[in-house]
Amino acid sequence: MNATTDGTALGTPPTRERIVLWGGIAAITILAWIYLLRAPMPSMDAMAMAAMPMAHQWSIGDASLTFIMWAVMMVAMMMPSATPMLSMYERVASTRENSRAHRVWIFAAGYLAVWTAFSLVATALQFALQQSAIISDDLKATPIAAGIILAVAGIYQLTPLKNICLARCRTPVSFFMLNWRDGSVGAFYLGLKHGTLCMGCCWMLMALLFVAGVMNLAWVAAISALVLIEKAAPRGGTIATVSGVLMIAAGVVVAIR
Repeated sequence: MNATTDGTALGTPPTRERIVLWGGIAAITILAWIYLLRAPMPSMDAMAMAAMPMAHQWSIGDASLTFIMWAVMMVAMMMPSATPMLSMYERVASTRENSRAHRVWIFAAGYLAVWTAFSLVATALQFALQQSAIISDDLKATPIAAGIILAVAGIYQLTPLKNICLARCRTPVSFFMLNWRDGSVGAFYLGLKHGTLCMGCCWMLMALLFVAGVMNLAWVAAISALVLIEKAAPRGGTIATVSGVLMIAAGVVVAIR
């Protein structure tokens, strides 16, 4: 095992590269949030009609804009929590066989490809929920459905799969020790691998978006903060467990009320 991937010797990238990386992450995240703020819903009237009886069909444009909304929202929510892994990749790559700075962005592209695929599934799920009137014209779940979503998300927070995925997301050095690949193809592979682990950790938290409204930006920010805390805080695993218990309790209360 190369010393750069066993945690004993990590490179320090040039200051210019670090500025480009962190500035780029900040710019992408800010632009995504600006999009969400300025375009809260891609055709609000059409989407509201889609949730009403006798008007269940989306146009191709509605579906496309809804997919874009989900994809941009995943960038806004997930890029901040990916920064520890991106930073570690940059440090490891800077010590290996003339690795280039652009490979950090290839890694990020692989990571975002996973969440883009997730956005496609979320778009289909939103359509199905609107078809069945489980979510209303403001894209908020009915009380019983909201309670179920909260409870199921809370239960998932306590599962071994959640704990395994979260543990691997929280240990960048171990991740690269076990999975390292050289080159641009390797960078994309690593991004896909990390994105898959991240999705395994957070997919049920994304379902919580239907509880208070998909485009309730305060709720979007709260979930994004929880994801970041779980991954980066010193006791993120404990926080995930506590949040799971609270979600279960909240789900019972919401469903009953």
